[in-house]
Amino acid sequence: MASAVHAVPSAERVHAIDPRSVVIEGDRVTKIFAETVVALEGATFTVEKGSFVSLVGPSGCGKSTLLRLVAGLIPMSSGRLTVHGEQVTAPRKDIGMMFQKATLLDWRTAAENVLLPSEIGGRVTDADRQKALDLLDLVGLKGFEFAFPRQLSGGMQQRVALARLLQTGADILLLDEPFGALDEFTRERLNLELLRIVAEVRSTTLFVTHNIAEAIFLADQVLVMTPRPGRLAAVVDVPFARPREIELQLTPEFNALVSEVRGILGGH
Repeated sequence: MASAVHAVPSAERVHAIDPRSVVIEGDRVTKIFAETVVALEGATFTVEKGSFVSLVGPSGCGKSTLLRLVAGLIPMSSGRLTVHGEQVTAPRKDIGMMFQKATLLDWRTAAENVLLPSEIGGRVTDADRQKALDLLDLVGLKGFEFAFPRQLSGGMQQRVALARLLQTGADILLLDEPFGALDEFTRERLNLELLRIVAEVRSTTLFVTHNIAEAIFLADQVLVMTPRPGRLAAVVDVPFARPREIELQLTPEFNALVSEVRGILGGH
C-alpha cells in the first residue's frame, strides 16, 4: 500500500477537499506566549467531518497548543481558525476535550463522574442518567458504574474520562495524550476500544501523541509537527482500511509508513 505525503501549506491539497466536508480549518495559525516564545507558527490544515487526525511530534512542538486553540481555551496570536465555518473565539458546546490525566472526583462514583457535564449544563434528567450508564457500558465498564476512582485501575479511570467526554454530546473530540501515562498493554487495548467507540459515535477526532505507531494506527491522517517553533511539516495520509487490528502493526506496509514519518521528523 502506498502512502501519500503532502507538504503544508499545499494549495493542491486544499482544492482537492470538498469544502462541504470541512469541519475544522486553520490558516497560518500562530501562537506566541509572553511575546517571545513561539509555540506554533503558520499552521495551515483542514480536518474533514468524521475523520480521525493524529498530531505527532517531539515535546514542545505545539501539538497541545494547537489542540487548545481548536478548543477555544486560548486565543491565537495571528492567523485564522474556524469550526463549522465560524471563527473560534471561545469554548464551544460541540467540542469536548480529554487530557492525559483522568481528573476524576475521588468522592464520586464512575457514573457520577460521567454525569458531571450534564450537571454543569443544568438539571439532570433520567435520560442523562441512563446515557451515563449506557456510555460506561460502551467503554467497557459495565458492572463498575458505582465504583469509586480508587477502586479502578489507571486504564479504567481513563475509560470513565472518555465516557464523561462523550456525555457532553460533542461531535468533535480532542484527546491530548489520553493514554500516555499507561503501560503498553493497557494503551494497546484502549487504542482498539477508542477506534471502536469513535466509529460508533461517528465523531471527528483530533488525537495528540508522541508515539508514531500509535498516531498511524488510529488515524486517517497524521499531522507531523517540527520542534519549536512548532510548524506543520507534513500531512501524511494513512491508507489502511478499517476496522483495524493490532496485527496491522506487524505488516511491512505499516512499518514503512512509520519509517516515513520518522524520516520527516528527523529532517527537521
